[in-house]
This record gives sequence, C-alpha cells and structure tokens, in this order.
Amino acid sequence: MKTTLFERYDFKPFIIDAILDLQFYKPTEIQERLIPSIQKGESVIGQSQTGTGKTHAFLLPLINKVDPQKDEVQVVITAPTRELAGQIYEEVQKIIAFEPAMRAKNFVGGTDKQRTIERLKTQPHIVVGTPGRINDLVKEQALFVYTADSVVVDEADLMLDLGFIVEVDQICAKMKDDLQILVFSATIPEKLKPFLKKYMDNPKYTHVQPKQITAEKIEHYLLPLKHRKKIKVLTDLCESINPYLAMIFTNTKKMADEVAEGLSLNGIKVGVIHGDLPPRERKKVMKQINDAEFQFVVATDLAARGIDIKGVTHVINYEIPSDLDFYVHRVGRTARAGQSGIAVTIYDLSDEDALVQLEKKGITFLNIDVKDREWIEIGPRDKRKTRKREQSEVDKKAKSFIQKPKNVKPGYKKKLQTQTEKYKKKLKRNNNK
Repeated sequence: MKTTLFERYDFKPFIIDAILDLQFYKPTEIQERLIPSIQKGESVIGQSQTGTGKTHAFLLPLINKVDPQKDEVQVVITAPTRELAGQIYEEVQKIIAFEPAMRAKNFVGGTDKQRTIERLKTQPHIVVGTPGRINDLVKEQALFVYTADSVVVDEADLMLDLGFIVEVDQICAKMKDDLQILVFSATIPEKLKPFLKKYMDNPKYTHVQPKQITAEKIEHYLLPLKHRKKIKVLTDLCESINPYLAMIFTNTKKMADEVAEGLSLNGIKVGVIHGDLPPRERKKVMKQINDAEFQFVVATDLAARGIDIKGVTHVINYEIPSDLDFYVHRVGRTARAGQSGIAVTIYDLSDEDALVQLEKKGITFLNIDVKDREWIEIGPRDKRKTRKREQSEVDKKAKSFIQKPKNVKPGYKKKLQTQTEKYKKKLKRNNNK
C-alpha cells in the first residue's frame, strides 16, 4: 500500500485517502510551512507564485477541521474571478468525495440568484465563491457566514486591483471576532495593508520564493518595433509561428479588443477574453478555447491570474505590463508540467527601463526580428550603449599610457587630447590586426 508524507499532519482518514488519490506524496515548501499553523487555528499570510501548491496548503487543513454533523457554514473561501472560484471548488469536491456527509457550494455571479437562495435552506459546510455573490447572499440573509471559523482570501492583490476587497471586508465584518483569516497573494501591495491590519493580529507570514523567477524551459525573446505599425509586427509574428495555443497579452480591455479586431482584419482567427465580456460570451469563448478552436487568444492580465487555460505553447506580450510581476504571471501560462514554452515581447525604446528591470530579476532575453515569416537573430538592443562603453574603455586605456607632467603648463589639456587621440588610433590599428 502506498504511503504519503502528509500522514505526519494527523489528518482524518478520508483526507489521507483523498491525498493518495490526488497522488500527493510529499508536501511542497508552502504546505510544509503553513499546514501546521492553519491546523492550530492561526491566521496566516502566504506569499507565493502560481504552482507552489498553496491551494492545498489551505484546503487540506481547513476541510480536515470541518464537522459534517453541524449543519452550518464552517469555512468561507473567496476568489477574485469565477474561473478561479470554479477551480478551487473542483479541488474541494475531489477531497470531500471521500466524505459524503460533507457539503460544499460554489457561489459566483452570472447565475440565477433567486434559485440559489431557494436552495440555501440547508447551509453548506464549505462556501467557495466570488466576494460579490457571497456578499449578496449574506445581505439577503440566505447565507449565514457568522458561524464560520475560517475565511480564505485567495489572490488578494488581484482582489484589490479588481475592487473586490470592499466586499471581502463586508463579509469578514459579519463573521466572528476571533476569525481565522488566511490571505494568499503573489504580491503584498501597500494598499492591501490596511485590510490586513484590520483583521489580522500578528499573523504568521510566509514568503516562498520561486527557485527561479520563471519556468526553466521558457525561452524569452525580444522583438523591436522599429517605428513600424505595431499590429503589423504582431501579425507578422503570429504568421511566423504555428502554436498549439498562443496567448497575446495587453494592459487594458480596450486594447485587447483593438488587437483582436486588428488580427481578424489581417485574416487571423482569434479569441478575446477580458473582464468586460458578458458571462454568456465569456463561457462561450472559454469553451471554444478548450475545444481548440483558436490558435490565438488576446487577453488582459486578469486571464493570466484567474483562468486555467491548458496547452499554451506561446505567450506574446503586445504591451509590457506596468506591474512587472505580471510579466511572470503571463509567461507562467506556458511551460507548465515540465513542457517547454516561448515568450515574445514586442518593445519600443520607451520600454528600456522595464526591460532592464526584468533582466535584473534574472530573465535573459534573446533578440529577434521577423522577415518573410522567418525569425532572424539580431544583435543586442543596446548597441549604442555598448559602443559608448567600448569607447570609454579605449579612452581610459589611452590616457593610462600618458603620464601627467609635474608642472602643468598652459595648453596642457589640448596637448593631452592630441596625445590621447594618437594612442586611440594606435590601439584600434593593433586591435584590427
């Protein structure tokens, strides 16, 4: 019989059965650090990137504490998007499948609220959902969250960006004073700190740094704009690759629509997904993506964080994100589960500072251009800087050969400059031999 290192946490037998079924044999770093604290009822802040195992870091100990004999809400899990809530709910179902007496419900927008209220005569033990819909049901006095001992705020920085932290605040205000609150976030922005201080008294803070900033098998490429029309450069790039699925990222919903329209006019079949799509349209596009109807999907950063799209082979940054952490989230859509992936960023001169910052984070770029649907390797983007650097090195070397006289006479600077130029020419001649 197979065993698992999760047995050390003294979970109930059904949790261990679920873990074995999920084929989890060894806890990840964030799970090792947080599961004992969550078991003790402590509040925690977990800072980590996608793919570190944080979802099960909170699900396993929280579900383990649920008493199915009590017909009341015991755990509330909030997520910023319907898709993310759906993914968490799926993972909850996989675990509670081994304990039939346990009930979980997923509450998100875009569903019939009245029908949901009618079905809440029996309260679920575990509530998963988006803050807006959960808060609506609480206000309608259909969902009773005041009985819950624990609340999870997942992807808290995205929750803040999308303006949902207000609803999370309202939900928490209806809960117990000694509430266990678990906050998970890729970043901890300053604007999130007042919320954390309000509800968390001396929480355990765990930051799991990724071993490397992006997956090992991603190749990062830079494609210069060179005063060309950007949509033309993108079209040429799209025609030069044959992806299983390429995600093209923009910074705004408006730009996503413009890019999708531009590609369509150039004969490329493309899907578009962002926060302004009506629920029905969003569902339709997601189905088309999952049915492999598109090779290209234009998306905003929301899709990088809140949607699990499988089979992404290429990521194209039509715009560099203003928050550079989102570069990591974007390219993290590819090279998953040991696969390789390609990330291409179209850039202009104004993007130089952002590119330098990404390089400082440890990302190495290769430089390419596209001609006749072929990729051509080109030299580094900072040729001018390299030339200046080389020039200053020559100047330094030349000056080192010239001894400064003890008594400086009038016209010394001009004479020094003439001698320096002579030495520089000599050095160049020697280098060219």
